[in-house]
This record gives sequence, structure tokens and C-alpha cells, in this order.
Amino acid sequence: MDLPTVWFLLITVLFTGYFVLEGFDFGVGMLLPVLGRDDRERRVLINTIGPVWDGNEVWLITAGGAMFAAFPGWYATLFSGFYLPLLLILLALIVRGVAFEYRHKRPEPGWKARWDAAIVVGSLLPAALWGVAFANILRGVPIAADHEYTGGLADLLNPYALLGGVTTTALFVTHGAVFLALKTTGAIRDRAGRLAARGALASGLLTIVFLVTTLTIRRSPAAVGLAAAAALALVGAGAATRARREGWAFTATATAIGLTVATLFAALFPNLLPSTTDPAGSLTVANAASSGYTLTIMTWVAAVFTPVVLLYQGWTYWVFRKRIG
Repeated sequence: MDLPTVWFLLITVLFTGYFVLEGFDFGVGMLLPVLGRDDRERRVLINTIGPVWDGNEVWLITAGGAMFAAFPGWYATLFSGFYLPLLLILLALIVRGVAFEYRHKRPEPGWKARWDAAIVVGSLLPAALWGVAFANILRGVPIAADHEYTGGLADLLNPYALLGGVTTTALFVTHGAVFLALKTTGAIRDRAGRLAARGALASGLLTIVFLVTTLTIRRSPAAVGLAAAAALALVGAGAATRARREGWAFTATATAIGLTVATLFAALFPNLLPSTTDPAGSLTVANAASSGYTLTIMTWVAAVFTPVVLLYQGWTYWVFRKRIG
């Protein structure tokens, strides 16, 4: 396996980790006014992700950095062509992070309500826009032969991309509900479990439709197997939630999200960003990669530091593993 392919796989892993971990953060944020009946309950919901949400965002930073270093052509075209959606994601993440820190600074209900709304919007926008962005990456966008994006915002708002946005939103809401059922006690746990059971059915149907549509756009034997496994994982999540086996349910929703992301990347390979107007403009693993020397240095650095980061983050989750009452 050549180094560009290795780094394509590593970027797949990084985005998979980001969506699995940040996915339940987004879900908890979107469910804040739904499952939190009063200020005390909303504080409990925020506390479930308080120790980990900012660490989960490191996966996105690392994935973006890996794209920039390993595939600079992909990074340049993607971040210029998708400028507005990615800027909105960035702004939403900033507002959401500020809201977590500022919400408790003053006791007035109006103050807390405004920051609660910021948390909801700051979770909903990235959840939807990531689905829109990745659907467009897989479908392809207008790119000229010089690898310059030639489309506009309307090109990104096609039916398939909007389906992707709805699907990722539903998946993250379900993932967040399962996480809350796993991490809380009492009435919040019961409400989260009921919502997760319904969400697993809705997100399962949406995911199946989205993945089937994906496979009609980009045919790949590996992607077919991954898509089937993702659907089965969502079925398992619904069954485990109804049986109040929250640990297994969370494992199942995490697996479903991971397999969905893997399906998209498997269907995309060896492309990175296909062109819908000029085949010569398509970015691939071969024509967008950095030099062999750069990729070699990056591989050694990743081999040394990735296990350290994984051990540290795993330890963090272990320390904060208890339920919150």
C-alpha cells in the first residue's frame, strides 16, 4: 500500500473518530430543551459532556491538519469551494463553546435561556452542515481542469446533500439520546431511553435511504458491505435501547456512525473530490498528494504520537465514566 492511500485511510479514521465522539456532543446539545425540563436538568445534560466535548473537537483539528499536509490540493479546493458552510460550522462551534462556559456566569433565567439557545443552534448547524458537506464531496461539485471550484452555493444545496444533512442530524440526535440514557439516572434516563428508541427507528430509515442513494452514485463492493453493517448496527441500537442496555446501545450507535462514515470514504476512493463538469478537474489520491518525503515524515510522527493521544483520551473517558444524578 502506497503512502497516499495510507493517509487517505488515516484521514478516514480521524473523521470517523470525530463524528462518533462529537456526534453525541451535538446530540446532547440539540436535546437540551427537549430532555431538560428545568435549569437543574439542563445543567445535568451539559455536565454529561462537560469533561470531554472540547477534547472531542481535537479530532476535527487533526483531520483538517492531516488533509492540509497530506493532500494540499484537496484541502485548497475543498476549503475554498465549501467556504460558507465550513465558516458557518466554525462559527457555530465557537458560539457553542462560549455558551458552555458563559451559561453559568449569571443567575438570571433570561441569560441562561439565551446561552441555551446558542448551544442548540451551535449543535444543530454543524450536525446538519457536515452531512451536506460530505454528501457533496461524494457526489462531486463543479471543478475546472485547474482544480478551481467553479460552482456557487446553490450547487451545494442539492437534494442528495440535503438528505445527507437530515441523516447526520437524526443520527447525532439518536446517538446523543443513547449517551444521555447511559450517563444519567432517574427521569432524564427514562426520557432519553424512550426518545432513543424512537430515534433509532427514524435515523435507521434515513440512513438506509441515504446510503442506498450513495451507492447508486458511487458503486463500490466494499461500500455495500459497510452500508449493510451500518444498517444492522442501527437495528441493534434500537433493540438494545428498548431492553435498557444502554452500554450496548451506545456501542451500536457509535458503530453505525463509524460505518456510515467509512461507507462514504470507501465509495469515494480513489477520488477525493470528483468534478461534475470536467473529469480533468477531479482530485484523486494520486494527483492531490504531497511528496513522498513529506508523507514519510508525517507517517513517523503519526506512528509515535497517535497512540499517546488515544491512551490519554481513553483515560479521560475512564475517569469520567460514572452516571450523573
